[in-house]
This record gives sequence, structure tokens and C-alpha cells, in this order.
Amino acid sequence: MTCVDDQIALLERMMLSRECDRRSGLMLRQGAAWFTISSSGHEALAALGDVLAPQDFVFPHYRDRALVMSRGMSVEDIARDLMGKAGSHSAGRSMTSHFSHRPGNVVSLASPTASQCLPASGVAWASVLRGDQAVVVCSLGEASSRQGEFFEALAFAVQNELPVVFLVADNGYGISTSTKGMSPRDLGMVPADRLVVVDGADPDAVLDAGRVAVDRAREGGGPTVLWCELDRLEPHSSSDDHRLYRSADELAEMSDPIARYSTQLVEAGHLTEEWLASTRQRFADEVEQVFRRVADEPVADPKQVGEHLFGPVAEPVAEQSPVGGTIVAAVNRALGAGIETADVIVFGEDVEDPKGGVFGFTKGLGTDQVVNSPLAEATIVGVSIGLAIAGMRPIVELQFVDFAGPAWNQIAAQLTTLRWRTASDWQCPVVMYAPWGAYLPGGGIWHSQSNESLFTHLPGLHVVVPSTPEDAEVAFAQALAGQDPTLVLLPKHLMRRKQEPSASPVPARGARVVREGADVTIVSWGNGIELAAEAAGLLADDGVSAEVIDLRWLVPWDRASVAASLRRTGRLVVVQEDGRTSSFGAGLLSELVSADDEFYSLLAPPRLVSRDDMHVPFHPELERAVLPCADDVVTAVRSVLS
Repeated sequence: MTCVDDQIALLERMMLSRECDRRSGLMLRQGAAWFTISSSGHEALAALGDVLAPQDFVFPHYRDRALVMSRGMSVEDIARDLMGKAGSHSAGRSMTSHFSHRPGNVVSLASPTASQCLPASGVAWASVLRGDQAVVVCSLGEASSRQGEFFEALAFAVQNELPVVFLVADNGYGISTSTKGMSPRDLGMVPADRLVVVDGADPDAVLDAGRVAVDRAREGGGPTVLWCELDRLEPHSSSDDHRLYRSADELAEMSDPIARYSTQLVEAGHLTEEWLASTRQRFADEVEQVFRRVADEPVADPKQVGEHLFGPVAEPVAEQSPVGGTIVAAVNRALGAGIETADVIVFGEDVEDPKGGVFGFTKGLGTDQVVNSPLAEATIVGVSIGLAIAGMRPIVELQFVDFAGPAWNQIAAQLTTLRWRTASDWQCPVVMYAPWGAYLPGGGIWHSQSNESLFTHLPGLHVVVPSTPEDAEVAFAQALAGQDPTLVLLPKHLMRRKQEPSASPVPARGARVVREGADVTIVSWGNGIELAAEAAGLLADDGVSAEVIDLRWLVPWDRASVAASLRRTGRLVVVQEDGRTSSFGAGLLSELVSADDEFYSLLAPPRLVSRDDMHVPFHPELERAVLPCADDVVTAVRSVLS
């Protein structure tokens, strides 16, 4: 039974949240804010804060103002969030009501709905792996529960009996669309033994149900879906008017949790109308003062907006000694070295023995730190994000980079933005690797893509394409030494080819000169290095000295080394297997020659050797017809020499 003092304290938190809502609307009308999202009607969910422990995590919904305030967000924090001030949790980078509060383990919210669900399951999995008894509350709206990632997260949580409570706030609407008859609950798609329906406008009911769900999770009973029925008392946002799609009668019948709870406590004799009136006025005065003071605080310096894309540059790991062999064997060694650290876990499809991955990257590692995932790329990446948030070091295998599509939401919305949107309060050092590229007959459309430009386009992600065993081994070591996400793309054409040891130790960062030359600079990466080296050999027979540079790291790319070579040779050819339009190679050319020193060093227009904008077909002869070859590189070099 909840004691009276706790009930009154809970009501005060609800009232304070409501006053922050009211004041936010006033600040908007006064021009001090640009957008608001009201939490009015959702305040009773703050009761969950009374059953959580300090080590627990909350992945919030954008109407969870009262809940996140129960985890330590102050009125100042709310005001700074609204007005995007320098002192806000995002330094003005994230939209208002996209809550984050590192001291209270409130994990930064991203806009794509339900995208927080898989990382929440990942944090819950980390709790199980570490045995730290942390429970995760993942909050979302009922409209968001139709997203596939909600189902994937719930499935993963049920499969592994994870300590997570999915808090679904059902206010009946997804913006203007009624969700009646279309939610997973209405359709009978939530497991009955996991579903608890709650009057979400009754704080005591939320508290009682929340206590049971959290205790069940902490004791190893797995996840609960806490389905809370409540009303959204205000329009979807300040850009919406719900009178356009809701009748006057419907609006009049809505249940206000603060009014209900206040009446209940007054009728029980626990407080008076005078107390309510004085408390409302006190909060109004306090919140007004705070908001006005915060309005005068500075915004972040625009010159610093590029900070926090990456953390401090990791010290380069030791040079990799020449080893030769195959890239597959090198990756296996790198993963074996990685899992010597307890917090490192390898997660992906078929990675456990006896299969050891479809390409054998993990074969023989034989440890409980190598774990099979479901056939679900969003789960693989999303759960790994949660592991990283919890302080672990996940290494993720995607069977082919072609299959990254289902994980794109997690990669683009969560993985690559988390550090920047929280000004480094949260980090996400996930290492992803995937077989990449063509020149392996029989791959066809869905097993031959390169598309590196899709990933290099995302700020906050390191991208590396090793072409030798030494490059592969040192790339993984460098990725694990850093605190930012890294994608390692492994050329399928080269993976199983036995290579001779490098001529000298391989550095961790930067480009590598494969062949020195004086007449032309040829830059490539991955499978393109083989074409460039073959072309350089053919050109040497005719007396042409070509310098071949293996870029290796695409983000960050070694501009200095390429520029120095170009200034020596005066001629540049870039070789890639990706499609031409909007490609990384095209961007490299544009960025390089936009500088005066490099532009005026050119003795001829640079050339891009690339696949035309065409898919890679299945039949080997057709594949060869669309991919660049060494003769194409030779032709391009002769063009810049003529």
C-alpha cells in the first residue's frame, strides 16, 4: 500500500511536469522556443520512477517528462532542453523532449519511433551477462508498437528472459490517426503471459503494476509489456491541432490524471483544495523564474557544432608485423585477441561453432563470448548498441554488407548519432564487419554490393576497407582501441586468397603506398587495389611509373598522403568498384581538387574508374561486363598522360 507522503510527493512531480508543459507553451508563444511536445495526460507514468533502482535504465518516450524528472532531470534541464541551450543535455543539437540524463541512466531518445527498443534490449542483455541486476524500462507509444523493431526487441527479450519492461502509453492516437483496432494489443499479437493492461491515468495502478513488472524482471522472470491506457490531453505537438480530427465530445471526456488524483487525495482527507491551489501557484512561480533565467543563458558556440562527432583520437596501436596468409585467418586472429577482454562479445548469424560464420571468421573461437543472433540485422546492430551503451565492447558480424538494409535505421539514427547528440555523454563503440564487394562469380544483385558511400555519408562512423591480412588485423585492433563505431568492410574477392607477407610492418592508420611511382597517382581500396596494381605493372612495361596508394581507411581518409603524391606526379586516377553517381570516389576527387595546391598541381583532369550505375548481375560473364577491369585503369592513365 502506498503511503500518503509518497502519494503527495508523486502528485507534486506530476504537477511540476504539467507546469513545465504550460510554461513551455508560453515560451513558444513568446518566441523563446520553436517547438513543443506536451506530456499532459501522461504524468501518471512518473510512478514508475518510485520502483526503479539507481542502476536501472530508462529509454524514454517524448511524452515522458514526468518520468524522466523522477530520474533526476530538473526544471533547469527541461528548460534548457526546450530552448536548446548550450547547457542542455544535447548542447542544442537534439529536438526538445528527446530526453537524456546520464546521471539518471536516461538514455538519449532518437526521433524514429521505436528505434529505442532494440538498444533497450541490448542494455538488458548486458545486465544479464554481467549480473548487475539492472532493469530497463523502454517507453513508447502504442502507434510506435507497430514498428517491426518493437517486435524484434520483444522477441529477443522473451528469448533471453531479459529484465526489460516495455512501457506502452496508449493514448489512442498516432498523431491524427486513431489506433483503435490496429495496435498489437488489439490484434492479439502481444503474448498474453507478458501483457499487463493498466489504467495509465491512475498513478497508484501504474505504481502497483510497475512494481510487479520490475520485480519480475529483476528476479529473472523476463520482460513485461505494461500497456497503459491514458489520454493525450493536448495536440500531438505545437504544430498540430487535434480539434481538426477529434470531436468536442471526445475531447470533453478525456481523463486528466492530475485532476483525478487530486480529487482522490482530497476526498480521502490527505490534502485540501487550498493546498492544491498554493502548490500550483508555487510551482508556477518557480518554473517561471527558472525558464526566464534559462532564456538568458547562451546557446552553444556555432564554431563548436562539429565537436563530439568522434571521441578523442585513439592512440595508434602497434604496427602489424608481416604475416601473410588470408584475410579470413587474420580476422579470426583479431577476433580471438579481442575476446581475451571480458567485455568483448561477438554477435552475429551463425558465428558459433561448429559453423563459425558463413565465411569462417569465428571458427574455432569456441567461447560463450561468441553468440549466435537471430536472422534479423536490425536486432544484431540495435542490440549491440545497447551493449555498448552499457559499457561492453560488441563486435558485430553482418553476413553480407548487402543485408545492412534492415539495420539501417539503427545505424543511421542511433549508432552514428549517439555521441554527437549527447555531447559525448553517451558513447557507442560498436565494431561492425561485413563481407563486401564483387569480383566473386555467382554473387548477383544481393551478394555483390559495395555501397561504401552509404556508410561514409554518415557522420560519426569510421569506415575501413583492408586489402591484406595485416591491414585486416590492425584495423580490428585499432577499432577496438577507440570509443567510436567502426565498420570494417572485407573484400570477398580477396578474403580467401593467400597473400605473401607485407614488405614491412603495417601502421594502424593512414594510407599505404603499394607501389611507388613518379608519373601518375592511382588511388583505390579493397578489390580496386588488385586492379590498380595489375594496371601499374602493365604500364611499367611501357615505361610509365605509376604510384599506387591503398587508401585503407575511408573515414578518416588520408588526404595528406594522397595530396603529397598528386603534387609529385601531377596526375590522378581513382579506382573503385562502386557505382559512379554520388560515390566515395567521386567525393574524394571533388574534395581533393577543390584545394588550390592540388588543383594547380594537376597536369590533366583527374579520372574516376568506376562501375556504371548498374546492379551486379548473377552470371559471371555479365558480372565482368559491368565491373571495372585493369584495362579500364590503363585507359584512364593513358588519358591523363596524353
